[in-house]
Amino acid sequence: MYTDTISDLLTRIRNASRVKHRFVEVPYSKFKVSILEVLKDQGYIANFRVFEDGPMRTIKIALRYDSQTKEPAITEIVRVSKPGLRRYTGVDSIPYVMNGLGIAILSTPKGVMTDKKARELNVGGEIICYVY
Repeated sequence: MYTDTISDLLTRIRNASRVKHRFVEVPYSKFKVSILEVLKDQGYIANFRVFEDGPMRTIKIALRYDSQTKEPAITEIVRVSKPGLRRYTGVDSIPYVMNGLGIAILSTPKGVMTDKKARELNVGGEIICYVY
């Protein structure tokens, strides 16, 4: 049993991309799927699928790499808000990651989204992680 399942997801993705694995499997949750949808839309992962293995469901994530240099699309993925210290932000103070080259994933009242979309919709929320 994990205390912070989102940190576990991010750590598995980070470790798998550093050793250049093509796929990584994580336990299923709806919140993880919404984070993975944002990563897929932004081009940081190739794809993901949910598998049912009896009573357990898992998510298989296909990682993305540059076709010529074989470098991973995710250089760094950092957990910001943790169970012991939640980080919330208003729309006025949503951070820019790497001067706009990376993304911040936020959990807002309108769903999980990138920092850019949160600014467009004029909503703040909990900063889940930074990806660049």
